[in-house]
Formats: sequence, C-alpha cells, structure tokens
Amino acid sequence: MHPMLSTAVKAARHAGSVIQRGARDLDRLTVTRKGHNDFASEVDHAAERVIVETLLEAYPTHGILAEEGSGKDRESDPEFLWIIDPLDGTTNFLHGFPQYCVSIALKHRGKITQAVIYDPVHNDLFTATRGRGAFLNDRRLRVSRRIELKDCLIGTGFPFREGRHLDAYLAMMKAMVERTAGLRRPGAAALDLAYVAAGYYDGFWELGLSPWDIAAGSLLVQEAGGLIGDLQGNDTYLDSGQVVAATPKVFAQMLQALAPFIPPAEN
Repeated sequence: MHPMLSTAVKAARHAGSVIQRGARDLDRLTVTRKGHNDFASEVDHAAERVIVETLLEAYPTHGILAEEGSGKDRESDPEFLWIIDPLDGTTNFLHGFPQYCVSIALKHRGKITQAVIYDPVHNDLFTATRGRGAFLNDRRLRVSRRIELKDCLIGTGFPFREGRHLDAYLAMMKAMVERTAGLRRPGAAALDLAYVAAGYYDGFWELGLSPWDIAAGSLLVQEAGGLIGDLQGNDTYLDSGQVVAATPKVFAQMLQALAPFIPPAEN
C-alpha cells in the first residue's frame, strides 16, 4: 500500500472510532444547524480533528480542504491537498440510521491520486491508488457487468440543502424510475460512489454535492473500471457538484435519460 494511502487509512480508522463512540451516545450530542436540512455534530468536528492531526503529523506541508473548515488558514494552492469529509451522512448518523462513512482523498497537482472511504458500521474499508486498482478490505473491486439500464439498480440522493434543483431532480427521478430495475437513496453520497465501484449499484447520480462528497469516490469508481462525470459527461464534477457514475455502457444511457431535465443554469 502506498505510504500516503496507509496514513489516510490510519486517519479514517481513528475517525471511525470517534464516530462509533458517538453513535453509542446519540442523545447527548451537541448538534448545530449549518443551513436548511444541513447539520453538524460535535462528532463531525472531533472526527475531522483526528483526521487532520494524523495527516499533518505525517505530512506537515500538505493542504487541507475539509467539510467542517479545518483547512481555512492553510496555504491556498498546495501541491498536495487532502479533501476530507469526516462524517458523510450526518443526518443518518444523528437518527441512528446505520449508513454513513468517512471520506478522505488526496489531490496531487490537480488529480485525485489516493482515496479512502471507511464505513465504521460494517468495518468496510474502500481504498484506491491511481493506476493500482480499487479494493474493499483486501478484495479487488470491479464495477458491475450490467449493460442495459432497464436491468440496473441505480443509487441517487435528493438535493437536500436547497430547493432550487428539486423540480429538475424530481423529473430526473421519474425518468429513472421508468427506465431502471430500481432506485435507492440511502443518504451518504461518498458511500454511494463506493457502492458503484463495488458493483452493488450499476450507477449513481446526484446534484448539489460538495468536493468532499465526491473526491474519494470518484477515484474508486475509475479504478474499478467505471466512468464518472457531470450531467454532460465532462470532468468538472468536483467543482459543479453534479455527478453521474456508472459502468461504461450504463453511463451513456444514464446521461441520455437525464439530459432533458438538466436545469438551464447548469447547462
């Protein structure tokens, strides 16, 4: 395992321990509201602290971009940038719904090169290094072999933070319900992308995501033989927050099915 990936795995496991301790004490947690339907708990902040400390102890010159804001005072354009979601699926976590994860990615000169997604509930560790494949625990991952959208199980997420995409999204959802074998919406986008890499889903799409929701999962999908892009199939997804990820054949069919409903401002 690449030494930088090993450090990220160590950081993710530490954060997982913090999260699972918090899960046993849910009723005592302090929760803050960041925006409509957007929450952070003291566990998010504690998990982020542990991750950032572990990474910076090993790599003190690296940059940090983290959901709860740990990297704000650091160099703005470092060669190495860690992109961190300490707890993706906070709403699930706060309700005791067992679907959430830690997501850590390393961006080197503009490309994601290392990825870790850790699901502490199932002790599942998804990892990838660019050019070396994607793994779940020690098993090599491949995206599913399905080639027809009508046979596919597709993951998605509602654009929950703001209502402006909702009508467009609901039209997309209707189109996908009519064209697939089923839709799922468990509520942690990073884990959803890992599920595409593992072949549990044949595809996934969502609007209104942040870089830390997507960064690690995007490398897992690519290293497992899948494709990832924005709603036009381009590679701007880290900035635009729109994502489609799927097996190569299904990717094209998803883009075609979603194209009529892309909100005008997003074109």
